[in-house]
Amino acid sequence: MKSYTREELQEILRLHKIWIDYSERGERADLRDARLTGADLDGADLRNSLLQNANLFRAILIGANLVGADLTGANLGGASLTGADLLYADLSGANLISANLSGAGLDRAILYGAFLYGAFLTVANLAVAVLTSANQRSAALNGASLYGADLSEAALRRAALTPATLRGA
Repeated sequence: MKSYTREELQEILRLHKIWIDYSERGERADLRDARLTGADLDGADLRNSLLQNANLFRAILIGANLVGADLTGANLGGASLTGADLLYADLSGANLISANLSGAGLDRAILYGAFLYGAFLTVANLAVAVLTSANQRSAALNGASLYGADLSEAALRRAALTPATLRGA
């Protein structure tokens, strides 16, 4: 795993922003297999970034824009993603144990086989999300919208689902 200094991470985010805005210039953020434990990425724009297998344990991603980001196999255990936008993000096999995703937008996100044990997803939007085989045991989903979500083979034992919206799930 590669570690980054605060300055290196800021430069990656700067070049990524240019890539988002102009596509031919800048550089897509490639943080695959990165060690970002406890990183402060509050409000970061990481749209369409590559974060496969990144270690974001206890990272701060409050209000971060992770639309379309590839977080396959990432470790987000204990991370704070309150209000983060994860529309179309791929979190297949990701570790989200005890992560705080309260108010996060996870609509149309792929969480196939993700570990959400004890995660906080209160008032989160999981509409049309793929949660197939996801482990959501003891997760707090109070007030969450799971409208049209695929929960096939998902483990929901002891998950708090009231008053979650489950229509079409």
